[in-house]
Amino acid sequence: MSTTSPKRLDFFERYLSLWVLACMVVGVALGKLMPGVTATLSSWEFGRDSHVNIPIAVLIWLMIYPMMLKIDFGVLAAVVQRPRGLLVTLVVNWLIKPFSMALLGWLFVRVLFSDTLGLITPAAAKDYTAGLIILAAAPCTAMVFVWSYLTDGDSAYTLAQVAINDLIMLVAFAPIVMFLVGVSGVAVPKGVLFTSVVVFIVIPLSAGWLSRTLLIRSQGEPWFTGTFLGVFKPVTIIALLATLVLIFAFQAQNIITNWFAVVLIAVPILIQVYFNSGLAYLLMRAFKVPHNVASPGALIGASNFFELAVAVAITLFGPTSGAALATIVGVLVEVPVMLSVCRVCNASREWYGRTALPATR
Repeated sequence: MSTTSPKRLDFFERYLSLWVLACMVVGVALGKLMPGVTATLSSWEFGRDSHVNIPIAVLIWLMIYPMMLKIDFGVLAAVVQRPRGLLVTLVVNWLIKPFSMALLGWLFVRVLFSDTLGLITPAAAKDYTAGLIILAAAPCTAMVFVWSYLTDGDSAYTLAQVAINDLIMLVAFAPIVMFLVGVSGVAVPKGVLFTSVVVFIVIPLSAGWLSRTLLIRSQGEPWFTGTFLGVFKPVTIIALLATLVLIFAFQAQNIITNWFAVVLIAVPILIQVYFNSGLAYLLMRAFKVPHNVASPGALIGASNFFELAVAVAITLFGPTSGAALATIVGVLVEVPVMLSVCRVCNASREWYGRTALPATR
């Protein structure tokens, strides 16, 4: 993978955050001005009551597929011989992140904003906190490859981190959510979880591997790298922005009706992102993990699988619930905040390398 230049990252940071805001405006406008079209698009799902939207899934495929094409799956075996980065990622994702978000949600939403300041009702505070927990309990998958690209991460190692997280998510996501939400009788729908992982990870990953293998075998690696990959350069960013437009369009009414709550909910999310990314990054440095593994690992520890979180929150609490709104705020906050984390990782590369020399394990 080529080195990410400061100029390219400045371009993303300077303009993509504005594009995210534009996506919210355009999405909300579409949801309000064209409710019929929006409702039709929202109803296209993979299976009855799966809550996994087909248009969003297609855009996620377009987001991930170009990055999957660049990964040489033959080098994945070597990742197992360097377990330190994986261990840090897993500890932050599963032993710290959901529980820290539950604490932040309780402290800010329920204690400060509701009980102390009276800005939101106790019932709404409970729903918002549940949504925050659902958001934090689902580690990021698709977007991690974008963040890895922007920080010049080790693509094979990033894939391994995501793959192992997905396997753990199949068995750990539901129990963690049920335990932390603490709502009697709440059952996280396993069908939604399984369908989301298959649609958002297995399909684009398999398509990338198959395309790379067949095209290199038939056309040669120079043609594949120099010609075929070049076609997809703008695809990832366009697919990302289109995904955001659709998500905001589907939740337009919820955002407009509860705009003040959006601001309040963003507070614990922002703290959680910077806390977990900073913790993972510093732990990686302490364990002498190479920077191209540490940066994606820190970003995995901070970002969320918002597609799954939105689907689960809607399934459990309804499309207009406070829990669903909290997951939508996560979508709104994620891109600009994660871009700032990317910049910190890139700007601190030299500092990181002074003592965090490449380790063999």
